Amino acid sequence: MDTKTNYLRKEIEGGILFMILDQPGERMNVLGREMIPEMHTLLDGIEADPAIQAVVLISGKPDNFIAGADIKLFQSLDTPEAMEKFNREGNTLLDRIEAFPKPVIAAMHGTTMGGGMEVALACHYRIGTDHKDTRFALPEVKLGLLPGAGGTQRLPRLVGVPKALDIMLTGKNVYPRQALKMGLLDEMTHKYALRTAALNVAKKLATGWKPKRKIALMDRALTQTFLRGIALKKARETVEAKTLGNYPAPPKIIEAVEKAVTASRRDGREFETRAFTSLVFTPQSRALVNLFFAMTDSKKRLDKSLIGKAGTIGVLGAGLMGSGIADVSAGGGYRVLLKDRDLESAAKGYAGIWQELDKKRGKRIISPFERDRTSSLIHPTGDYRGFEKADLVIEAVFEDLDIKHKVLAEVEAVVPDHCIFASNTSSLPITDIAAGSKRPELVLGMHYFSPVQKMPLLEIIKTKKTTDRALHTAIEVGMKQGKTVIVVNDGPGFYTTRILAPFMNEAMLLLEEGAAIDEIDKAMKKLGFPVGPLVLMDEVGIDVAAHVAGVMGAKFKDRGVEGSKAAEKLSEAGYAGRKNDKGFYTYSGKGGKKKEVNQDVYSFFGGPKRRPVTPAIIQERLLMAMVNEALLCLQDEILLSPADGDLGAILGLGFPPFLGGPFRYIDREGASNIFTRLDKLEGQHGIRFKPAEILAFMAKKSGQFYG
Repeated sequence: MDTKTNYLRKEIEGGILFMILDQPGERMNVLGREMIPEMHTLLDGIEADPAIQAVVLISGKPDNFIAGADIKLFQSLDTPEAMEKFNREGNTLLDRIEAFPKPVIAAMHGTTMGGGMEVALACHYRIGTDHKDTRFALPEVKLGLLPGAGGTQRLPRLVGVPKALDIMLTGKNVYPRQALKMGLLDEMTHKYALRTAALNVAKKLATGWKPKRKIALMDRALTQTFLRGIALKKARETVEAKTLGNYPAPPKIIEAVEKAVTASRRDGREFETRAFTSLVFTPQSRALVNLFFAMTDSKKRLDKSLIGKAGTIGVLGAGLMGSGIADVSAGGGYRVLLKDRDLESAAKGYAGIWQELDKKRGKRIISPFERDRTSSLIHPTGDYRGFEKADLVIEAVFEDLDIKHKVLAEVEAVVPDHCIFASNTSSLPITDIAAGSKRPELVLGMHYFSPVQKMPLLEIIKTKKTTDRALHTAIEVGMKQGKTVIVVNDGPGFYTTRILAPFMNEAMLLLEEGAAIDEIDKAMKKLGFPVGPLVLMDEVGIDVAAHVAGVMGAKFKDRGVEGSKAAEKLSEAGYAGRKNDKGFYTYSGKGGKKKEVNQDVYSFFGGPKRRPVTPAIIQERLLMAMVNEALLCLQDEILLSPADGDLGAILGLGFPPFLGGPFRYIDREGASNIFTRLDKLEGQHGIRFKPAEILAFMAKKSGQFYG
């Protein structure tokens, strides 16, 4: 028997019905309103048919079970009443699956996230494949939401309070071996054995067999006794310390989990439903959902007809940045030639990559085979042998134009004519680098962020001569490396470095005016940045920051951005930040986690005596400096769209996600309001705050960047 409805196919084998999720015309299955009545109809038939002993939910897609709920639907449900009605409809379906009189098995391969994972939690048994593409997550917190289809209630009872909180408060991926160990999965099998394994266990369950589930002893204690109060209290303290009250979803998640283990099931579910509905309409969730769509839409810029060959990638420089680029390239399936000045240096970079892969193996994120397969794609070298087969070379050498020209000439002497040359520079114009090339049309920028393996953004910079083939090949490489890609036009500092420069400069000027180091950093963290500007300068390196400040200051001297010379003086005095434990802070303890203000630094800023500056003043000056520079980048056509500007600021620089990025923030606050604030700052501090002309135009027209 093989019949098909709109979203579901059903096949019967040996008394077991396979309900195959296969959303037509889509690469991924998502939960939408249309699927709910269709599944109810199928369940009606299954319940009434005595020949069917059990049900297996399985996907007809090659690499996903269910990727989550249809987020676009949330935007169409524009009232709390409509949103709550839809939520209750979905919950009614999952409650029915949970209470279904015949066993229901979730057989999962590939992405299982959000609402898809909540469907699996409602099933009676869960099987997952051991494939590297299989992962489970409840990422709703990243959208400013909580799992609203029973996830906050079922997961704690299944895996315990601590692990449930960790999964939901971080939104992180749980990989198959981790899922099996914690009890999220009952069974793990090979991709090609999934259907057979599901069939076998369905027959066992149909005979009355029950799986034995074991939550770890401490997890059980934390779930069932007064100790859970300690876990919940700790979670609240951690959330408050990390979010500083800027995000309403995490506290609601903790409260919902508490209800799951202290209140009745009915009361817990009711709280979850109402909390989910209220969160959907918060400005924080709206901003985060818009960010999600911007990230999704960025993938559509790739034109597959323009992609060139990129099987082998050469990476020049095996330091932290170069080895990180090599790591993510191998993770994308590329063969990588990792070159440094000698084989010993290259081998040291390779060893660091292997250690990181082995850590993932230790955490059961990847298998030993996957670790070995990925590492085998990377070939350390001290010379250019093998580069005659390179399709793309990415250099990560020192930020000096003469050095980059020297490296470019060496590369072009050995690579094939079609090979693309990409610079990982953060400030030098790509046009200036390409001026030293025999084939300037194949030169572009690929600006990664540190640490490469963790930072999600790749900023690709094209010149007026860069070919479409070179551009789209680089975009595809970036996407396979796991990056969200933005494309910008060439110019000093491109986009991200350009808007960061006045932000950092303003922090230095505040220090010169007498503000305290830690007060500046605390104010910007409170606003929602992941770290303050002076901690960031220590992380990046004061020497690097001084170099960038010199480049940017010289280019924009007429706009008053030349600003502070303190970074240059600090660098000349030997202050480099964390790399030599001599920066704005001193670092001690395991891993240098304990930091204290370095009082010696104040000698470069007028002495140790500091004056109080309110957090509001610090936040206004730094935030407006960055926002205005983003506007100028759009005005100067460095940015191709406001969406790229928001993605770049959030994913590359830590602009507070709940504010939506510079352009969403302007729309939310109103262009006239932002203009007034900048105009006031210009009157107080000079021309560097002069509002961009595009903002003045928007203010007069009451316009918005997003219609």
